[in-house]
Amino acid sequence: MDISMAVGLMLGLLGLGAGIAMIAGIGPGIGEGNAVAKACEAIGRQPESKSDVTSTLIMGCAIAETTGLYALIVAILLIFVAPGSFVGLLKDTVNALK
Repeated sequence: MDISMAVGLMLGLLGLGAGIAMIAGIGPGIGEGNAVAKACEAIGRQPESKSDVTSTLIMGCAIAETTGLYALIVAILLIFVAPGSFVGLLKDTVNALK
């Protein structure tokens, strides 16, 4: 296999991996939507517990959002950092095999 073909395949797979990593961003959106819906129901049933429900909701949403942020960081690393590292490693491996 030619090195340019190997580099192209590697870059394509890195892009695919970044896209798959961003699928993890769907989970926090769905989870936070469900949490807000349940918080609205709880406040509707017992309006006097609004401050307790709201503070718990905000803490839960902040924790749930970290999953999406980690997925974003992984995707950014795969797109911008990994190609340079992997191309250098691939070239060193090909040169060592010659």
